[in-house]
Amino acid sequence: MSELTKENAGDEAFLTLIHELVRAYQAFSLYEAAGYQGMALTPAQAAVIFALGHTSGMSLKEIGERTVITKGTLTGIVDRLEAKKLVVRVPHATDRRSTVVKLTSGGEAVFATQFPRQVAYLKQRFGRLSKKERKAAIAALKTIRSLFE
Repeated sequence: MSELTKENAGDEAFLTLIHELVRAYQAFSLYEAAGYQGMALTPAQAAVIFALGHTSGMSLKEIGERTVITKGTLTGIVDRLEAKKLVVRVPHATDRRSTVVKLTSGGEAVFATQFPRQVAYLKQRFGRLSKKERKAAIAALKTIRSLFE
């Protein structure tokens, strides 16, 4: 195996994969964000509302794991959703050190209308993939993710 240098490092075949992965994520992010227009929520706020839908509430840690939003950022997002009266923090039933974030009736209404709307919006693109293509993409992405875990 030859040593990488500034002259030959750019020839590594996996760099094309990284480039395409980043470009795919950027394209997806732009498309997804456009779907939130008119919702009066940021994409991150919507992600929290969508994560809480169909649950009896979650801890900040659970929300962070589901949404991939960092704890520091998540606290501010939940603060703003609480100010909009879409979520409420309540004490955890068994762990006094923890709180649970739950949707209010207003948050439930946002979830009920906006989650299906956003899924339909994303389906316009992802629906173009066959079942076989989706499975292959999921498998490839899981393999890539496992390289870094």
